[in-house]
Order: sequence, then C-alpha cells, then structure tokens
Amino acid sequence: MVLVFIVFLCLLVLGVPVAFSIGAAGVLFFLQHSNLPATIVAQLPISQTQTVAMLAIPLFILAGNLMNAGGVTSRLVELATLLTGHMRAGLAQVSVVLSTLMGGISGSATADAAMEARLLGPDMLKRGYSKGFTANALTFPSLITATIPPGVGLILFGTTGGVSIGQLFASGLTVGIIMMVIMMVTVNLVARHHGYLPEREHAAHPIEILHSLKETIWALMFPLLMLFGIRLGFFTASEVGSFACVYAIVIGLFVYKELTWERFLGALDDTAKDMGAIMLIISMSGLFGYGIPIDKVPQTVTSLMMNVTSNGHLILCLIIILLLFLGMFMEGATTIILLTPILIPLVESVGIDPVHLGVLMCMMTTLAVNTPPVGISMYTVNTILDVPLKDYCKEMVPFLIATMLMVLTLAFTPEVIMFLPELFF
Repeated sequence: MVLVFIVFLCLLVLGVPVAFSIGAAGVLFFLQHSNLPATIVAQLPISQTQTVAMLAIPLFILAGNLMNAGGVTSRLVELATLLTGHMRAGLAQVSVVLSTLMGGISGSATADAAMEARLLGPDMLKRGYSKGFTANALTFPSLITATIPPGVGLILFGTTGGVSIGQLFASGLTVGIIMMVIMMVTVNLVARHHGYLPEREHAAHPIEILHSLKETIWALMFPLLMLFGIRLGFFTASEVGSFACVYAIVIGLFVYKELTWERFLGALDDTAKDMGAIMLIISMSGLFGYGIPIDKVPQTVTSLMMNVTSNGHLILCLIIILLLFLGMFMEGATTIILLTPILIPLVESVGIDPVHLGVLMCMMTTLAVNTPPVGISMYTVNTILDVPLKDYCKEMVPFLIATMLMVLTLAFTPEVIMFLPELFF
C-alpha cells in the first residue's frame, strides 16, 4: 500500500482530478497483486455505491435542495441572520447557525456545505470576504450538520457496530451545540483579524426573533418528528432520508407554498450535479480502500496501539490520529464501515463506551471531507465558488486547530458526550 499512497499523492501534485487520482492509485494495487481477479476493478466502483446506508447521502442532498426550493432554507437563513447578524462577519456566523439548524434536516456534511455554498457563498464574496475564508466558513460548520441527528455517520456507525442509534443521536445533539459555539468563536477571531464587519448595527429585537420562529417552526419541528419517529418505530434510521424528502415536499407545497414545478425540477437538477461529483469520488474510493484490509493495515495499527499503551484516553488519542490520517485518503463512510468492527472491541477492552468512540469517530471522518487531499466537501465548495486549493488551505489553519482542540478535549471528558444518553437511556 505504500507505493499506492505515493502514486496517489504524486497524481494530486500533478493536478490530476481527485477522483481519477484515487481510481488510478487503486488500480495500481491490483496490478501489484496478479492473483486478484481483474473483474473486481470494474465491480468495486459500482458496489461501493450500492448499499442501503449509502442511499442516505443522495436522499439528504435531495432533501436539502427541496427545502431550499420550498422556502424552508430561506426562513432558516432569516432566523440565523437575526440571531447572528450583529456579529463580525455576520454571513459567516449565519453559516454556523444555519448548519446547526440544518443538522435536524440534512444529515450530510457535504449536502449542507454544497447548499450553503450556493445560498451564502456569492453574497459573502460580494461583501469582500476572501475566497479562502468564505470556503472554510461554509465547509467547517458542516461538521455540526453531520453531528446533530440525523447524521449519516452516526447511522452508519450504529448499524455497523450494533450500537444504539438513539444514544448516538442524543450524544450528537450535545456535541453539535458545543461545536456551534466553538465555530462561532473561531469565525469571530478570524473576522477580527481580517477586519470584516457585521451585517447589522444592532442585535435583533426579541419580537423580530419570535416572529421569525413562528415562520420557521415547521423546519425546527423536523428533528423532533424524526427522533420520535425512530423512537416509536415508525421508520428505521436508514429511512430518515426518505422521510426528509417527503417532509420537504409537503412543507414546500402546502405550508410555505413556494415549491413550484419549476423549482422542484431545479432541485432535482442540482441534486444530480452534486451527486455526480460526489459519487464519482466515493465509487473510486472503493478501489483505493480495497487493499487496506488485505494488507491488514487496520489490524497492524491496532496491534501497535495496544503495544504502546493500555490507557483508554491515550488509546482514543491514537485512534483520532489514525482517523485523521486515513481520512486524508478514504471516504468517511468507508472508514466507518471498515474500522468500526475493529475499534469497538479495542475501546471496550479499556473501558470506553462505544457511544463515546462513535461520536468522536464520526467527527473525525467528517473532518476528513473538509481537508486535503481527499476532502469531498472541500472540493465541492471550492468548485461551486471557484476557490483555489492553496487559498483554502491557507485559511483552513484556525478552523482546523479549533476543531482538533475540541475533539481532543472531548476525548478526555467522556462525561460531556455521555450526559444525555445516560440521562434518557
């Protein structure tokens, strides 16, 4: 696998599109192992996208676009603007709050980043925000969307590892709110450094906020309907995406009455374009990731961890480093599916609750879609807003530092993550 990684990095440096870099490096692994059937090279990219869990990604992206077309998103933007418009870099703060509100609607970080790039990105650039800051301010808050239920990563982890999805959702709610505060502080510090101004001179009056809440109540109700639906057994976690699409259509048609036939077709068109780029990268990651278990990379790393220490907190830190490294080269869903069965017995042996691991693991795999070299959300936003990769990486540093400090803090304070699960379950 060492040669495969080297070839992949070389192709990226040469400017080869990321999907083809991943695919070409993956094919190299099969050329090195002549005993593997050549038909697998054709089968893997297809099978990589043909899973029920993977179906959640296009459904949540479609749900986000439908809510955008049906007036749900615009009302959430209005509420977020009222709450944060008086802060520095107001539109960037809107992105953070909107990602939190969208957490109960779109469980996909990439879907949220793509939607906000189309919705807020052009206006942020018009107000003089640098391209790199704009892209990062839209991409990193999508971590919140993927953590607050119904996060796709949480569903994958719970399904693969046999962990209570309800407990994972409860933990994700707490962590998502903490993450919102951290992101808002980070945006404020960066905005002060660049001299970005607020959108409003004064904070919104409580009456304005209450009026906006009245308009957005149907959007804000969705997370509760979803959680109660799962809890009462009306639908499974893998069906949440379908429910989100139906809910978006009903609210857009009969409540806000903004979802016209033209807008519906536009939402389908945007979804097809977004998924074309995303699924190509995901399908090619099947070739790239196939050799990792064959060469027993996860097992080797796990064995090394146990030889280094048996301390639970240090084990978590080593797992975080492992996930950060693997996330540079593998799609998040693949990482979760591959490592969950290996890591759960490891953490249980040192007294760590799998729910604690699950939330940290989903945060780290989601962080990977925001960072090079294989950052799907990063490339999606950069493509939509025409942001050079070097500009993105330059402005990424404060957001990355803030996120990593938060993850490490949560690793050493399991009480924060486990508070709601222990309270309700």
